[in-house]
Amino acid sequence: MAKKDYYEVLGVIKSSSPEEIKKAYRKLALKYHPDKNKGDKAAESKFKEASEAYHVLSDKERRTNYDQFGHAAFEGGGGRGGFSNFDFSSAFSDIFGSDIFDDFFDGFGGTRGRGRRRSTNFRGADLRYDLSISLEDAYNGKKQEINFSSSDKCATCNGSGAEPGSKPISCSACGGHGQVRSSQGFFTIQQTCPECTGSGEQISDPCKECKGMGKKQTRKKIFTNIPKGVDDGTRIRLSGKGEAGIKGSGNGDLYIFVSVKSHSIFKRSDENLFFEFPISLADATLGATVEVPTIDGGKAKVKIPAGTQNGKQFRLKEKGMPMMRSKNYGDLYIQAITEVPVSLTKEQKKLLEEFKKLEDAKTNPIMKDFFEKAKKFWRN
Repeated sequence: MAKKDYYEVLGVIKSSSPEEIKKAYRKLALKYHPDKNKGDKAAESKFKEASEAYHVLSDKERRTNYDQFGHAAFEGGGGRGGFSNFDFSSAFSDIFGSDIFDDFFDGFGGTRGRGRRRSTNFRGADLRYDLSISLEDAYNGKKQEINFSSSDKCATCNGSGAEPGSKPISCSACGGHGQVRSSQGFFTIQQTCPECTGSGEQISDPCKECKGMGKKQTRKKIFTNIPKGVDDGTRIRLSGKGEAGIKGSGNGDLYIFVSVKSHSIFKRSDENLFFEFPISLADATLGATVEVPTIDGGKAKVKIPAGTQNGKQFRLKEKGMPMMRSKNYGDLYIQAITEVPVSLTKEQKKLLEEFKKLEDAKTNPIMKDFFEKAKKFWRN
């Protein structure tokens, strides 16, 4: 069966750069690698085919020969070297050792270099803490007490997991290398030793206090500053306050997720605040000066002009929420809501009836404009 063109195998063209060829091969290798397609002979065949194509096209001299003579350049004769006795295991090992497979072997726990002990990091897990605060606390900021349960480094063995005075021994499974090698068909792959998780060592005498874990579960109480201006979904990271690592490794982090409770008066949008302020029909008509609440617990005076319409909005600059990591503040927006009386005394009703007679003589401009449009609509 005739071999496919190497450029076609990788999905590139003859003018493709080495970087483009490498990128194309990376994509195919990750897709068809046998570790991701166990038992799939078709995937294994495609992986081998792509690796052979990359082996030729990634080398300048081999690529030149292929461009001149095609597959014949590697079929023996002419001193060009054939593929019939080609050592794929060795070639793939060389390819795997290059930076093209760095991200691939990270996923399988592999390392570069045979017999090299893997540097391990058994950092502890990160923790999440949900904190609900009031809008006033978000405005002022506060020192918050946090109570939670997590593991802490064992004081007896200082996190090593070994009984004080004892020494670790070389891992029997990997011989102290931290890696084990396994053959899969035509290539060999290195993986992190499952017994020692890559450290190359095993504990001979586990710590009696923590049973060899190097950490113990404890209740913790810490204090942290909640900055001014925090909003729903703000995430605060406390470095090193999470779960303890194993074998003396560092702690994870503690993430505080802040939620801000709804307020009885103020509604928030980013750094700005809003609320509806009811005013009487008389104040809306004649005008007035009113006092309104502000989030800092104080009051502000707002002048309501005569003839203020329902829904009119007033802006108080820098009376909103503080902006995080800034000295600036948002604004407070007040929306006037005209309150129409629902029950009138006889005297009030009489006065309004007299006002209506006067109003009919000089119609409100907005009403006049509307009824002119209505009359025109009815005529049409």
